[in-house]
Amino acid sequence: MKLFNTQDKGVRQHLRNNVGEPEHQLWQRLRGSQLGVKFRRQHGIGPFIVDFYCSAHQLVIEVDGVTHETMASQKADTGRDQFMRSLGIKVLRFSNQQVMTEVDGVVQAILDEISIEKLTPP
Repeated sequence: MKLFNTQDKGVRQHLRNNVGEPEHQLWQRLRGSQLGVKFRRQHGIGPFIVDFYCSAHQLVIEVDGVTHETMASQKADTGRDQFMRSLGIKVLRFSNQQVMTEVDGVVQAILDEISIEKLTPP
């Protein structure tokens, strides 16, 4: 499980400047409030840095590459997701493959989650 000093702006900036193509493609669809809400990329939450975060909906979006297919990585992701849930944050995970071949479906799943949140009373 990778833990970062999320207060270290340099680490977050390095991650933002060195993203893979799937994250870049999804960011092109999320940036500038194109979905009606603001997303941040490479955002620190507790000891973790998440790919994308929407504070208005307490929603994390993670784009997982092949390194997330190992048993150890899946266990770490489960722990990370449990931590996020303990803070009231929902996590949506998509594979690199999904983003690269089905970006419209990925964006629709994010929109669906945002719409569900709008309909759910506090």
